[in-house]
Amino acid sequence: MTSGTGMQGRAPDPTRVPVVASLRVRPDVITLGSDGEPRISIRVELPEVWDVVRVDAPLTESVLTVKTRALTALYPDHDHPADFVVKRNGIEVRNEMASLADIGVSSGSTLLLTSRRRRPVRS
Repeated sequence: MTSGTGMQGRAPDPTRVPVVASLRVRPDVITLGSDGEPRISIRVELPEVWDVVRVDAPLTESVLTVKTRALTALYPDHDHPADFVVKRNGIEVRNEMASLADIGVSSGSTLLLTSRRRRPVRS
């Protein structure tokens, strides 16, 4: 007799997009890597413009490439990527040449892309 869960004993399918990677994101998806290469789906949030984009990329892709492509999609009028930092779990990624795997990203992860210099809040 089966338990009805349907997932016991099965390996996770890397081609499926996690629900969290699809929540409140733009309909367009940034796809990185070459054809046929396995990819994961992550979210990149840019709070300065209140927007989120989904990025499908191989784990070998650099953080810098993800940052640059996300900035182009979310904030096309900005020409200085160095003015922004990438954070994973609240911690700044200092080596942007590191791969997504190197910084511990997995499918469904969220990267925060935010201004290097915080602006004062006026009341």
